[in-house]
Amino acid sequence: MTDSQPPAEFLRLVEAQQIAFDPGDLDRLGSYLDRLEEANRRFNLTAITDRESMWVRHIADSLTLLPLLASVQAKRVVDVGSGGGLPGIPLAIAMPEAQVTLVESTGKKVRFLEQTAEALGLSNVTVVQERAETLAHRREYREAFDAAVARAVGKLPVLLELTMGFLRVGGFLFAVKGERAGEEIEQSRQAAHLLHCHIAETHRTETGTIVVVEKLRRSPKIYPRRPGEPNRAPLGGKAVKQALSEPLPEDEHDSVE
Repeated sequence: MTDSQPPAEFLRLVEAQQIAFDPGDLDRLGSYLDRLEEANRRFNLTAITDRESMWVRHIADSLTLLPLLASVQAKRVVDVGSGGGLPGIPLAIAMPEAQVTLVESTGKKVRFLEQTAEALGLSNVTVVQERAETLAHRREYREAFDAAVARAVGKLPVLLELTMGFLRVGGFLFAVKGERAGEEIEQSRQAAHLLHCHIAETHRTETGTIVVVEKLRRSPKIYPRRPGEPNRAPLGGKAVKQALSEPLPEDEHDSVE
């Protein structure tokens, strides 16, 4: 095992956000990075391999979501496209009162997430192996979450379609984005209209930009579309704009039963 102690830059970043840790949290975050590093030698989970950079660019970046999740009193959180567990696992460590569902379709990554959650004693974590396009139509997951989080999953128009089906009315998506957040927001106007959500605000942090999206009404039951379609033809793009130009019939606004 490597040194699990966080670097000074990480501590400065979390202190600036007034994030307080319970006893053992930092040790568990360090142990998570140990496991991430070890697994990354066997299959690709992260391109960042420098330990100090992992603390800052993975853990601190994930924890920028904490104040926003706390502000909406999120008790059920879904991490869509969790990959190696970011941001879901750091959030689950720091928010033991919240139930965090990690959605990932790749088997090797799912096994890593399951083993890591068990090893760290994260009883508040559930790992589900499935594509978001399929899972969001299942009764027990449809409009069942207070908040969705995502990091490095895809551009915002795609991400809106992948996440809105999971959120209850009044729920929020918190998407960690980079320098092109403003450009992605502009590309998402039509998707937001079709999915009954609106981009409420953005929060600039020292590690990125968080886009906050509020769900206004129940999701049309046709969304998300079949696996792969959101990426192939993002809502609002030229490939689907004409077909989606007409308003949906009233009964199409109902959720899947």
